[in-house]
Amino acid sequence: MEQLILTLKSDIIDALNLDCKPEEIVNDAPLFGTGLGLDSIDALELIVLLDKKYSIKITDPVLARKIFASINTLAEFIHSHRK
Repeated sequence: MEQLILTLKSDIIDALNLDCKPEEIVNDAPLFGTGLGLDSIDALELIVLLDKKYSIKITDPVLARKIFASINTLAEFIHSHRK
């Protein structure tokens, strides 16, 4: 799971062109708002990332909010839904 979290952080940094290092992203900090500060456009990019890299499609906005709460929740979802 630690490797998945590290890879996920790197993927997010690359996909969203963030100016930070993986170790600077706190695993349980919110991805949106006061945490990492992502916005709705970033959410769309994350959905594309999950589809392309992990073959996971997210179409339910309520589910997406839960999944994108933090790096930990995102990694847990990916881990449990990998094909």
